[in-house]
Amino acid sequence: MPLYETQSIKIYNSLSGEKEGFKPITPGYVGMYVCGPTVYSNVHLGNVRTFMSFDVIYRYLKHLEYKVRYVRNITDAGHLENDADEGEDRIAKKARLEAIEPMEVVQRYTVDFHNILNTFNFLPPSIEPTATGHIIEQIEIIKSIVYNGFAYEVNGSVYFDVLKYNESKSYGILSKRKVEDLIHNTRALDGQSDKKNPQDFALWKKAEPQHIMRWPSPWSDGFPGWHLECTAMSTKYLGEQFDIHGGGMDLKFPHHECEIAQAEATNDKAPVNYWLHANMLIMNGKKMAKSTGNYILPNEIFSGDNQHITKAYLPSVARFFMLQAHYRSILDFTNNGLLASEKGYFRLMEAINLLDDLKASSNSSTDIQSWKQKCYDAMNDDFNTPVLIANLFEGAKFINQIKDGSTTITNEDLELLKSTIKTFTFDILGLKNSDKEVAGNDKLSSAVEILINLRKEARVNKDFALSDKIRDELADAGIQLQDGKDGTTFTTK
Repeated sequence: MPLYETQSIKIYNSLSGEKEGFKPITPGYVGMYVCGPTVYSNVHLGNVRTFMSFDVIYRYLKHLEYKVRYVRNITDAGHLENDADEGEDRIAKKARLEAIEPMEVVQRYTVDFHNILNTFNFLPPSIEPTATGHIIEQIEIIKSIVYNGFAYEVNGSVYFDVLKYNESKSYGILSKRKVEDLIHNTRALDGQSDKKNPQDFALWKKAEPQHIMRWPSPWSDGFPGWHLECTAMSTKYLGEQFDIHGGGMDLKFPHHECEIAQAEATNDKAPVNYWLHANMLIMNGKKMAKSTGNYILPNEIFSGDNQHITKAYLPSVARFFMLQAHYRSILDFTNNGLLASEKGYFRLMEAINLLDDLKASSNSSTDIQSWKQKCYDAMNDDFNTPVLIANLFEGAKFINQIKDGSTTITNEDLELLKSTIKTFTFDILGLKNSDKEVAGNDKLSSAVEILINLRKEARVNKDFALSDKIRDELADAGIQLQDGKDGTTFTTK
């Protein structure tokens, strides 16, 4: 029996505003689409948090033995500066400012995106399609929407007719907005006069002479609207209806609302059963913004080279910090929060590293099976990683009690404890063991080993002042020495 048949997941569906029992369209299979980055700049921490939430969801669904097709796109064209139908293409603008080709911009920041996610130990998606690789599919969808009477062409551009659509469908079903209540920006906009109504949005834009990124279409040489690519790629790889669509809370309107409208106008079906939205990341109680300096890049966390943090942190510490908040909650990124998470992370790793040294007894004084189900219950409740982490600390407490002899455990329960805590910590939360991360830093390891040997010599020579000085100064630098019967080891804290 596959594991998913023994566990019952509830997911908060943004469409209904309630937690719903998860039932995939095809038993045993899950189709999941997540809106990826627009690759015109370095990936920021808010993006990382959103993608991390869905990385954990992907990991858990795979753990439950679902066959998951996870599609996360790359936007490499069509995303204008204000997320609507005006301004310059973000990638083309970057290319113009740096006097390089747009695809050079795309390549540079796609590589950065992948490098950062790899550092945070993300699993790659099943498919990572690009907008420019699916221009033909987008044009075909526009043809269908025009044919079905929900779009119109003006001067080489094609717009979705929101009011016409709303006569038979519901534009605003996801965001709970009513068309008549929508407040529209009334500034003079490029191409604005072409629209029948201010709520209409572009499916295809005719390119101005200076616009670099353009493709031929039945209407003009131009480029697709930003919302269209996700409809085209999700439909192509997951079908007209699929299970899960995810993204940041900021995409709910208008991006995801427009996706629903486009799909229903094309196929006359609701495209997605469960809409999931990750909440925003703030910093020191304020919105992250380069303009105010309240900002940090992922690499600066690892190097410590940022005024808002006091030291460097391991990628797994930063990941652990972010997963201590539920994905639907606002997360405040602070140095104090990182410091606290670092202590908790190392406490958990130290307990896990004791597992192989534990001795089994003839009976168990702890109900490991019940604890294991509590770990599943946390993830089954809308992927509640904070509650899961609390349960893992409970497991760490068991480990320490078994070590000091205040709790007993049978060999069978010990194996269950080992497999469960390792599976949820490493396979589902995606953390790495601190010993392995530190061991990968050969220069640090070599330098610390030299100091450990100097301290050992000092103790042999009864120079306890020097021995304590080495230990204390390493501790101040975040390196904790641990003396044991087999010698001295260290961890970074």
